[in-house]
Amino acid sequence: MPKKLSPPELMRNLTIGYWIARLIHVAAKLKLADLLKKGPRTVEDLAAAANVQPQALYRILRALASVGVFAETKNGRFKLTPLASTLQTGVPTSMHAWALMINENWGWDAWKELLYGVKTGEMPFLRAHGVPLFEYFEQHTEDLQVFGESMTSISITENPTVPAAYTFSGIQTLVDVGGGHGSLLATILKANPKLKGILYDQSSVIARAEKDQHVTAKGIKERCRLESGSFFESVPKGGDAYIMKYILHDWNDEECVKILSNCRDAMTEKGKVLIVDNVIAPGNNPSWGKLLDIQMLIIGGRERTKKEFAALFAEGGLKLTRVVPTKGPLSIIEGVRA
Repeated sequence: MPKKLSPPELMRNLTIGYWIARLIHVAAKLKLADLLKKGPRTVEDLAAAANVQPQALYRILRALASVGVFAETKNGRFKLTPLASTLQTGVPTSMHAWALMINENWGWDAWKELLYGVKTGEMPFLRAHGVPLFEYFEQHTEDLQVFGESMTSISITENPTVPAAYTFSGIQTLVDVGGGHGSLLATILKANPKLKGILYDQSSVIARAEKDQHVTAKGIKERCRLESGSFFESVPKGGDAYIMKYILHDWNDEECVKILSNCRDAMTEKGKVLIVDNVIAPGNNPSWGKLLDIQMLIIGGRERTKKEFAALFAEGGLKLTRVVPTKGPLSIIEGVRA
């Protein structure tokens, strides 16, 4: 049995969390998991394929193997593990794009300003880059593309839980506001063959969605329309429900109220707003949402409690009717006209 760690040992391990994050980032950059998909290989073989130094690569793989990412065999080769397999590209469980995006230098530069943000109340990302996150993406289109792909990759396990938890049968047209490349909308449409959808996002995002697999798939594209614009100005009119996943958490309260008000103005008389986000619970249990909330603090957004969502809805002319938990970390917060 592994030895139980003392509080100082546990703290030591917590303080080096970024070591593992950066190691995974290097593995993702070099596409090491792809290089191992046909079976174990020697470090020399891998190094030649990745165009890196074998001694340094061995040390990186050995370190990753110590936390379950890759494994070293008795004959000195390295092979995939279930964790390492998620770093492959082009597989249904791929977390490759997420591993790239969450550890890119633009994000690290913003995290360096966290203490400044705590002291001043100002946005760390703005301090680091001079512009807010999404304006930064407009200026750095390659980073925007990886961001979009990362949102798709993290949604692999999350998206199916939404139609499994919520009944869409009474809805004719569903508008996915800020829906990215359309992975969530496509998942919902696939589970509801009579439902029609509208994917709505910025023009640069929609241009990529038009070439992506999700809303162009057979059986989906015939029922899905793509529109571009800014949800701060307006959203497509006439939807029976407006769904937003990982959208409101990007923005401050005032900006969220504007988005919700636009949805309220656009929806049908008995329309609904569906927010798919973390709902922060009280207590000290481990929580993906409470950690993600600090990433949101970095960029000017926040995760919210049920009470905070209810207050946002009220300011936007809506009434929170229920919170539907999913089998994942997210919940579906439903609202109607107040």
